[in-house]
Amino acid sequence: MNEYYERPLEAYLRGSGCQTAAGGPDAYAVGKATGLKVHYFKRSALLPRVGLVLGFLRGIEFDSLLDVGSGRGAFLWPFLDEFSDKETHVVDLLPQRVALHRAVAAGGTFNLHVHEGDVRSLALPDKSVDVVTLLEVLEHIPDVAGAVRNAVRMARRHVVVTVPSQKDDNPEHIHLLSKEWLRELFGAAGCGKLNFGGVPGHTFMVATC
Repeated sequence: MNEYYERPLEAYLRGSGCQTAAGGPDAYAVGKATGLKVHYFKRSALLPRVGLVLGFLRGIEFDSLLDVGSGRGAFLWPFLDEFSDKETHVVDLLPQRVALHRAVAAGGTFNLHVHEGDVRSLALPDKSVDVVTLLEVLEHIPDVAGAVRNAVRMARRHVVVTVPSQKDDNPEHIHLLSKEWLRELFGAAGCGKLNFGGVPGHTFMVATC
């Protein structure tokens, strides 16, 4: 197995103007030597919660996905490496993350569409993507109900959620979302069929819309 997520990394290199042979074993080293942020694409042990989401996606038929709050790519790079043929949208608030995602999109490998902003105001059409992923996101958003409503509006089939299941010392975590609260939020948004699972420290939920 390669030490990096090959497809996303090589798209990032191309999109950043770095000339290296596609599929070359030295792609990571070439990018590192030019000062690019290739460390984001290095493989490490897959986070258990990310493994749950990828396992769910392997078990369904879908053509499109919106990943909310893609950040450094803990889910996005494994997803693009495995599901390179899917129509993929990403949205993030932070300009530096958006720039990273746009470089990958500019590399031309994926059907990747990058949006900068807040999921609550993202204006994709109703039922425009098969799956929306909200992975380690809802605990950060003050208007969590608004985020859930817009995610459900855009999802044709499923909304997939992971959230911390116990308190931690991260000052950016402003909510601790229990299963009961998630049921209330998604029920109010018109999406009441929920299935729960999880790994230690995290709740995993699939809402069928």
